[in-house]
Amino acid sequence: MMSAQAGGTYLYAVLAGPEGAGETELNGIEGGAVYRIIAGDISAVVGRVSRARLRPERKHLLAHQAVLRRLMEHTTVLPAAFGLVARSDEAVRNRLLENQDLFREQLAHVAGKVEMGLKVRWSTPNLFDYFVASHPELGAARDRMKGRHDIGREELIEVGKLFENLREADRQAHAERVSAVLRERGVELKWNPVRGETEVMNLSCLVPREELDAFEKRVEAAAEGFDDHFTFEFNGPWAPHSFTELKLPATSAQE
Repeated sequence: MMSAQAGGTYLYAVLAGPEGAGETELNGIEGGAVYRIIAGDISAVVGRVSRARLRPERKHLLAHQAVLRRLMEHTTVLPAAFGLVARSDEAVRNRLLENQDLFREQLAHVAGKVEMGLKVRWSTPNLFDYFVASHPELGAARDRMKGRHDIGREELIEVGKLFENLREADRQAHAERVSAVLRERGVELKWNPVRGETEVMNLSCLVPREELDAFEKRVEAAAEGFDDHFTFEFNGPWAPHSFTELKLPATSAQE
């Protein structure tokens, strides 16, 4: 077992082909040089780091993303999650050789594509009041408690559960509506957990790079019929993290 101080080979991405793809003279985490490890017809983009465990500090995260963005300008990227450190270059090379078919399959799947994020939120000062106005059963339950001084805890809990059930049902209905429009237009989707009370959906979308302008039109089409109580926001392009799985389990310097 190596000490956390021993460092190792930091993995940024796997690419198809041994030729250079934008990493020349590119600096990565800790300002170190970025270089290739070649194994057959695929290669890993890596750099040396001083520690086997890297904290997700802002400077490290920004350096990781900067390398991926530079690579994406030139080629299809199979991105590694932040913090994957191998014992040595040879450990990475061996893992590439052992998993060539898997990596080729994933590279083919995302070839020429990037990831876009799409979030939809309820845009209203008070979400409960919005649901009271739009769902008569919740309004009736709220009205039954008006002016009363004997409201019990269980009754309050029941109203809260009704609100939560209606919110989840609406989330599902809205998500199905949006996903149907995007899928009809050939967009591959992955659903991510929603965060916060007002988030309706959180999608990752796999989009051909040459269709990024068209993707905006597709989002506009998906938003048709939603009123001003909803906000659609998209971001990217990013490396396709959500649609690939890059793991080199036997190479970790932490083992």
